[in-house]
Amino acid sequence: MTPYRAIILDLDGTLVDSNDARAWVHAFTGEGFSVSFAQVRPLIGMGGDQLVPRLTGVQPESEHYERLSEAWKDHFQRGELPTVRAQLGARKLVEELRRRGLDLIIGTSGDETVVEALLMRADVADLVPQRTTASDVEDSKPAPDIVKVALNKLGRQPGEVLMLGDTPYDIESAGRSGVDTVALRCGGDERLDGAVRIYNDPLDLLAHLDELPLG
Repeated sequence: MTPYRAIILDLDGTLVDSNDARAWVHAFTGEGFSVSFAQVRPLIGMGGDQLVPRLTGVQPESEHYERLSEAWKDHFQRGELPTVRAQLGARKLVEELRRRGLDLIIGTSGDETVVEALLMRADVADLVPQRTTASDVEDSKPAPDIVKVALNKLGRQPGEVLMLGDTPYDIESAGRSGVDTVALRCGGDERLDGAVRIYNDPLDLLAHLDELPLG
């Protein structure tokens, strides 16, 4: 088997415990939509450009979408970001991946303006200078765009690259790009079919890293 020489790292749920639907619920309520936590939570991991139309019919190019997106950002930064913590072993895992000489890049559906703050919360901002966010693509996860842009930035072929994520949308996005996924349960989503390996959290993956063909 060809060894993996680079890893695309998801952020929300994978490196930080930020998979919470409350900010979206508040944003929808403020714009007059009756959308429950239970409706939003299974879609966390998608970008807003995918999540909002599915729940409300509001399209990403509209002014209404921009208001919803800004409301989400405001609620998230004020209400949720202060409580976000790194997933267990996040920095240790990234340090070890770097020590082994792997190329690393963040590949997230998150908003570019929030990503840096989350990387600081994960305590890995200094370890992963390359980023691909929803701001870099037309369609976020589960579309393949983020993974394809990350591949281009890495200068790698799909078979050389591994995705590390925590939702079915990471797995789908990577799979549509020809990239394998290792999934983590710490994001709270058990729908991880299609991942080549599943671990509990970054620390668990670190303990079993030799199970993967890393070049």
